[in-house]
Amino acid sequence: MPIHAAFIVPHPPLIIPKIGRGEEKKIQNTVDAYEKIGQQIAEIKPQTIIVISPHSIMYGDYIHISPGPGGRGDMARFHAEDVEIKKKYDSSFIFALCEAVKRNGISAGTNGEKDATIDHGVLVPLYFVEKYYTDYELVRISISGLSPLEHYRFGQCIAQAAELLNRSIVIIASGDLSHKLGKGSPYGFAEEGPVFDRQITKAMASGNFMDFLTFEESFTEAAAECGLRSFIEMAGALDGRKVSPSFLSYEGPFGVGYAACVYEVDGPDETRHFGDRLENQQKQKVQTLRGNEDVYVQLARESLETYIKTGRGLVRPGGLSYELLHKEAGVFVSIKKNGQLRGCIGTIAPVETCIADEIIRNAVSAGTQDPRFGTVTEDELHSLVYSVDVLSEPEPISSMDQLDVKRYGVIVANGIRRGLLLPNLEGVDTPKQQVDIALQKAGISACETYSMERFEVVRHK
Repeated sequence: MPIHAAFIVPHPPLIIPKIGRGEEKKIQNTVDAYEKIGQQIAEIKPQTIIVISPHSIMYGDYIHISPGPGGRGDMARFHAEDVEIKKKYDSSFIFALCEAVKRNGISAGTNGEKDATIDHGVLVPLYFVEKYYTDYELVRISISGLSPLEHYRFGQCIAQAAELLNRSIVIIASGDLSHKLGKGSPYGFAEEGPVFDRQITKAMASGNFMDFLTFEESFTEAAAECGLRSFIEMAGALDGRKVSPSFLSYEGPFGVGYAACVYEVDGPDETRHFGDRLENQQKQKVQTLRGNEDVYVQLARESLETYIKTGRGLVRPGGLSYELLHKEAGVFVSIKKNGQLRGCIGTIAPVETCIADEIIRNAVSAGTQDPRFGTVTEDELHSLVYSVDVLSEPEPISSMDQLDVKRYGVIVANGIRRGLLLPNLEGVDTPKQQVDIALQKAGISACETYSMERFEVVRHK
């Protein structure tokens, strides 16, 4: 059994006595849990320890695996220069993992390392491991902005590499929980913080990894958590395996949630293919949405599908409504995949002679020209969800008091620099947030003068 055990742990630097200088005693339960984990790993004597850290090299669309013969890191930034780890990387495992992600079409690998220094998300767990056991090689893995399902599939690639090499392996998923538990929290307080911690620790203790995969993105962002994607990669590595959870501790005296949990791994369990279950749910959701989509959304979808499959634009279909054929308006087309934005392009004012042609143009642009994303591929088309926003004529406003984030979008302008934000977006709750994001998109400083316009949209889904 290549993967013998997996561990969820936090990574507060102050848990190390030379950094905490007594403060670590306020999280003594976490310290005790770490000591147990270090001893348990020493009993297993793994050849390889895989540590997944949210503080390693992170990209929006790529899961990074640390390359090279080895790595080193210390706690100098926390005023403890002599607390250091220097480990050899398991290059054979890294190679096998890179081959597995290629076979499975996962956006991951060893490219793009800007800083080879081992981060504290890895150093803190290994500090406790090395008190009891040092005879192992390390694999250091990051998280990314990719979807939960893609992180889970990446975890399955870890299991494939482990099976191929028949290594004795343990996995450490490093990550704190909410950073918004109270007034003393690093980012203040949010109601979602304690709720998230209750829900995630319940999922940890029960071993129900499906719950890891189904948190709403807006909810986890509001809670300011950092460990969820680490936990999901670990869960993917345990896909289809029976696990025995031992929940060791939870604390949050500094306004950040710290939890520790152990998973002993046993034989196969066909009820625990959570990635497949989630993928089936997502397919059913897309099918339901497509069965109910209106002509605006259908036109957007068929426009992009035609272009991706044939390289040619969609010929405007017959039987369209008077509004689509004879009215002009700015139009935004948004595309999502697995609940995450995959592309969004639009026009503030019309550039085509009718709304139908505006949709056709912007749907193709959203899938092929959004600079934040690569071009949509044919393999992705079945999983995409579309929405179309038709904009009203913008009207000037003099104050944020005239905005309503649910009803109005906003356009800010300074000379030729213009930024737009649509209304009713997840995570945008106040007019100030709305304007700040629009200013950022336009490259306008809040200290500069700028004009504002508001507009309404008819949103088609």
